[in-house]
Amino acid sequence: MKNHFYASMLLLIFACSTNDFEENVISTQGSIESENLDTEGLPIRLFSAKLPIISSENAYTIEIVRWDIPTNNSNAAKTTTNLQAAIDWAHEEGYNQVILPAGEYLVGEDVNDIYYGGIDIYGNTEFVFSEGAILTIDTNDKWNYCVLRLNGDNIIVRDGEIRGERDSHIYTPREDGKTAHDEGHGICVWDNNNVLITNMNIHNLTGDGSLVLESNDVTFTQNNIYNNRRQGISIVGGVRIEITNNEIHHIKGTAPQFGIDIEGTGRIDEDILIQENYFHHNTGGDIVNTSGKNVYILDNILEQGSGSEYVDGPIVSWHKTHNIIARNTITMLSGSANGRLGYIQYSSGGEKGHNRATYVHDNVMNNCGMYMYKSADADVRRNKFLGYFLAFSDFENAILIDNLVTYSEEHTNLRYCWSYRFKNTTGLASGNYLGDELEELPLSETEPYTLQCVLDGW
Repeated sequence: MKNHFYASMLLLIFACSTNDFEENVISTQGSIESENLDTEGLPIRLFSAKLPIISSENAYTIEIVRWDIPTNNSNAAKTTTNLQAAIDWAHEEGYNQVILPAGEYLVGEDVNDIYYGGIDIYGNTEFVFSEGAILTIDTNDKWNYCVLRLNGDNIIVRDGEIRGERDSHIYTPREDGKTAHDEGHGICVWDNNNVLITNMNIHNLTGDGSLVLESNDVTFTQNNIYNNRRQGISIVGGVRIEITNNEIHHIKGTAPQFGIDIEGTGRIDEDILIQENYFHHNTGGDIVNTSGKNVYILDNILEQGSGSEYVDGPIVSWHKTHNIIARNTITMLSGSANGRLGYIQYSSGGEKGHNRATYVHDNVMNNCGMYMYKSADADVRRNKFLGYFLAFSDFENAILIDNLVTYSEEHTNLRYCWSYRFKNTTGLASGNYLGDELEELPLSETEPYTLQCVLDGW
């Protein structure tokens, strides 16, 4: 992701009274739209990804001898041809559970100048890796590949290992001289519906652990996704996507380098749940939302990790996105290009672009804070910003309730200005603390407020 600030927005103002908060309803001025909120004041999640339903009564274990499939990580051409033939036959015979026996399967074949093919899995299939079964893509010089490509709807992939070849890949320049080669994927979910990927180790790809492209109802759970060059999971057009209970880590090599990247420019990214995952050692950051609507980021642990540096930061959202960020624990050890910000909302020129508040509730940010600018409508409650500031700039309707900020020891002589920071900001505030002391924040619904020390350039 590029780190740059954007031009000013046309801001829409919330009109929120004390009674509104008590009733857990937030309405926008000039609009009758409102949120249905739970007891904690968060929008109630009304979606869930539809899981595939596949009978396991009709199962086929691939016969290695019959199909003459190498299992010693050799002869990619033969392995690919014969393994695919076995899978094709099982599909034609009506088997809906296909079991890959233990072994190391080296796959890959030239398809065209930029794409290297792996193995295809058909719709209405549960593809099961036996213990010790590994699919590895052969060394190649292609920009794009899929170790496993899903071909159809209603698919489960589970219990195995998919391995890329980032360390031996041949980064041949294209005609334009570029050598990023950042489209090598472990599992390609392209135009699929009702997909479950579970208990997989997916690593060492030149691009992403998985690329979700224009797909619906996709679930990732209990996977270990790591050491990929570009991303853990990329969502490039996805509706009802759930990413839960995964470990996503050590993403490094070519930008953006995030654990999860929601970036479907010109596509629909909507109804996305990212919950109870463990992110660490991801160079770009952990979660970036450039295009997603109704994105829930809940109960995750996000850690910079010893010896790692962030480029952007743990959680980043862009203009025209909808985000509910709650109950996460975020730990930074040093600053990124954005400073020590556990959450930053970038802005953009033109209209505000959304008609909903950004909700930031009950997060613990260790050695980091948050910043939102040139936008409007934030509901920020019961967070702990430990050792850094909570900041708004050119912002309308910042609602701050029962937050705690502790100042950094690096700025003891500028304690107030380096705790709650405001520039040209309207809103409401109550019950916020600076350390052990209740801090009266003079926000107004009508008069923009700026701290004097901000004006003075502190």
